[in-house]
Amino acid sequence: MAKKWHHGVGRLALTTVAVAALSVAAFGRPAAAQGTLRLGMTAADIPLTVGQPDNGFEGYRWIGLTLYDGLINWDLSSAEKASGLIPGLAESWSVDPNDPTKWVFKLRQGVKFHDGSPFNADAVIWNMDRLFDDKATHYDPRQVSLTNFRIPAYKSIRKIDDHTVEFTTKSPDAFFPYQICYILYSSPAQWNKFKDWQKFATEPSGTGPWKLTTLVPRERAELVPNKDYWDPARRPKLDKLILLPIPEPSARTAAMLSGQVDWIEAPAPDAVPRLKQQGFTITANAYPHIWSYHISRLGDSPWNDVRVRKAANLAIDRKGLVELLGGYAAPALGHVDKADPWFGKPSFELKFDPDQAKKLLAEAGYGPAKPLKLKGMISASGSGQMQPLAMNEYIQQNLKDVGIQVEFAVVEWQSLLDRWRAGSASPQSQGAHFVNISYTTQDPYSAFTRFLRSDLKAPTGVNWGEFSDPAMDELLKKAQLSFDAKSQTAALADVHTKMVDDALFIWAVHDVAPRAIHKKVKGFVQARNWFQDITGVYIQN
Repeated sequence: MAKKWHHGVGRLALTTVAVAALSVAAFGRPAAAQGTLRLGMTAADIPLTVGQPDNGFEGYRWIGLTLYDGLINWDLSSAEKASGLIPGLAESWSVDPNDPTKWVFKLRQGVKFHDGSPFNADAVIWNMDRLFDDKATHYDPRQVSLTNFRIPAYKSIRKIDDHTVEFTTKSPDAFFPYQICYILYSSPAQWNKFKDWQKFATEPSGTGPWKLTTLVPRERAELVPNKDYWDPARRPKLDKLILLPIPEPSARTAAMLSGQVDWIEAPAPDAVPRLKQQGFTITANAYPHIWSYHISRLGDSPWNDVRVRKAANLAIDRKGLVELLGGYAAPALGHVDKADPWFGKPSFELKFDPDQAKKLLAEAGYGPAKPLKLKGMISASGSGQMQPLAMNEYIQQNLKDVGIQVEFAVVEWQSLLDRWRAGSASPQSQGAHFVNISYTTQDPYSAFTRFLRSDLKAPTGVNWGEFSDPAMDELLKKAQLSFDAKSQTAALADVHTKMVDDALFIWAVHDVAPRAIHKKVKGFVQARNWFQDITGVYIQN
């Protein structure tokens, strides 16, 4: 259904009594079972359970990487060090020094899916066919739309033996491990039982540390430990994990205060003092994240003028935005944090300078008699979206103060992601000049390549704005061909330097992922990553 453009989004107020009453009706009496964790997500629905999840990285965090594994996983064991890639269903992987389009993966032996069937090379190939072979009976267009943009390098796969596969990429690509890690592996035997992905969703079978026992769309999902998980150190300590979709921050906070849940993502900032006063733990940690406006570069877009792009960046009061968020954010100086080795040495400084913003707009032909009018698509909640309604309203006022009038279309999170994947020129984008989606910067492909390479324009990739610059393509190619870590870092620093100097996004803040957790919940280590491992979590009554 089309969304109507309107001015403003309205700030969220915490009305504890009213929302708490609603929460009691929605969630019933507090569970008393020892070892049960009830978790309030920001998603409006339970993420897709068939293997490749929807609802962005919240889908990966709470459904994808609980029920499933990748060949390569993320190291989520530390709150201090940045997460890196570690062996998952593959014990090792290597690129052929004589042909860097060939990658050999040695698979972990003895692993079984939840249904008891073996994980092996045939299962890997079957899963790749689910995404890349449209003639396969189990090919799933929905999972394709959610995943294939993350792995543009893939060309083919072949079996070497039962525990070894060889991937071939379209061209040499040092970023391939950062792409294949997002492919999660479902059981061929379980699919053959149903011959239907919708039925598979109700009884999914992966290799992950958790198993799904109950699924009620838009209401709850219940997971129990996989006691035969291949990594004994990561067998869950909880008896049960219950996932509840609660997209409104005020409702999540009220559910926490009233005892309906034990853990919530992104609590309402104005409620944090009260949550602390009542004994709840607020956890937070820096992680590779950017909250930004991804801008359209179609032929008639006002963003094609670099003065307009820089003016919008100079109009944002990032310190004030951090205060709005109760301190749970960090002002952005670019797409990645300044401490990141990929930051480089940009000359354009992201600072609050409304006078300079007005000057640049005037040079671009805009002023009181001709204000710049923009439309943007935003969400009311979602993975990494922080507090999007309040934040967008704040930035809307910042932009208005310098002569930029912004209208918003508020779209449900997954719908926004689908429109983003369709591209700025698609009817779904409704002529939007920007889309507000928070992005991961934890790997080179996700941080830069997918947005900036000219051959990855939507819907082939997620270059939503149809950005194209031969000079940037060359920088990205240099980074992609850098298999040495030091040279790759230097190449990516050049990419980011040009990205900031050309003001290719409108950047706001980096998230620190605040969570409110009941004091009885123990054992959680908040990794510096979008994903989190709760296999070590337990309840201490």
